[in-house]
Amino acid sequence: MYKIAILGCENSHANTFLNYIVKDRRVEDVEVVGVYSEDRAAAEKLREEYGVPVADRPDEFVGKIDGLVVTARHGGLHYPYAKPYIASGIPMFIDKPITVAEDDAVAFMRDLKVNGVRVCGGSVAAFSEHIQAMRALVALEAHGKVLGGFLRAPINMENPYGGFHFYCQHLVQAMTTIFGAYPRSVRVFASDGTYTCVVRYDACDVTLVFVDGNYLYYAAVSCERSVIGNTFGFETAFQAEFMEFYELLKGAPSKDYREFIAPVFIHTAIERAIQSGREEPVHPVPEI
Repeated sequence: MYKIAILGCENSHANTFLNYIVKDRRVEDVEVVGVYSEDRAAAEKLREEYGVPVADRPDEFVGKIDGLVVTARHGGLHYPYAKPYIASGIPMFIDKPITVAEDDAVAFMRDLKVNGVRVCGGSVAAFSEHIQAMRALVALEAHGKVLGGFLRAPINMENPYGGFHFYCQHLVQAMTTIFGAYPRSVRVFASDGTYTCVVRYDACDVTLVFVDGNYLYYAAVSCERSVIGNTFGFETAFQAEFMEFYELLKGAPSKDYREFIAPVFIHTAIERAIQSGREEPVHPVPEI
């Protein structure tokens, strides 16, 4: 039996994973030994619904678990929550945003690598069937040379969970899944709650449109012979994301550490571009 804990359980991911484990029994060999949140009321709701213990401190499960799920709404809490567990080498699921600062992201991944910690997570958008289909289309150049892309998703600019960083990784990671993790630069044009970002790759440009408060997701790829696009959702994506963590518990390899934190470098560049009104470079992700 794999024993896991969930830290930062105010996020709906906690409910989703608990449904899979406790209610649906989609896997028979995983036990949630406890949850923790700075929002005690959120943790108590999970105790009432799922019968899981509530911890008083985020480090309360050190030495007691085989895997860790970190899914706090504020990405700035992810590394501090995970840090006490890193020396034990247990695999970890880290929710989006991985962190809200580039230095923290690099330090986090280096710490994981030194201790042999395998990691997965990020945005559930990467597991969308539509996003995966767009990825394959680009990789195979199935409709000729790729000329660019267009993606749209919601954003939440005013919140206590890191502002722009709280929601932006969904769109950023949908893009990186299709077009790659390492674009060169971004420029943003803001107008009445809409942020249109031109992301420059070596081979093409991709337009991201963040719309504050509008929960529509769309992705398209422009190719020589056609344009392929559609709205997308997460009907099967959450289960695929959970199963990736389950396979990690069973010994599957880690995500590439540099690629895992690459979205942090993109959304910090976008935030700088919003503030400056200029084209901003995406800082290179250091070797981990």
